[in-house]
Amino acid sequence: MSGYRLTAVETVREEGSWAFTAREGDEDREVFLVPCADEPDGGAGTGEDQPVRAWINRCTHEDQRLHREGVGAVTRGGSVVCPKHGSAFDTCEGSCDNGEAAGTTLRSIDVEVRDGAVFLIDDDLTYLYEGLPDDDGDDQGPASSSHLTF
Repeated sequence: MSGYRLTAVETVREEGSWAFTAREGDEDREVFLVPCADEPDGGAGTGEDQPVRAWINRCTHEDQRLHREGVGAVTRGGSVVCPKHGSAFDTCEGSCDNGEAAGTTLRSIDVEVRDGAVFLIDDDLTYLYEGLPDDDGDDQGPASSSHLTF
């Protein structure tokens, strides 16, 4: 079995969400884990019976983070709620049926749970670090050098 060990299922449950940064090609990607509200407690499984899911950290309506450092992802009733417009994405399926993002689905990232630990098994991503890049406060994603003045 391969994959990069990210964190424990229990950590994701206790914190409500957990984020990391990974590399895809030449781009860094923000990813967050959330408990799958419809799944029973337990630590084993893949596919449909996984107790956590992983999603790219962007609302499908706008380039808005769903998980923010210090806050995590806002969840309610088995959904991750976009902090900007209130669209709610199912924690297990990633689909949205309300608000500005209705009819869209978050991009999933392949993870696997083994012995209570979550592993990144997505062949397109390479783990970089826990957490997200520094936020410059504009709600448009990570900071970039284009905002710097000298």
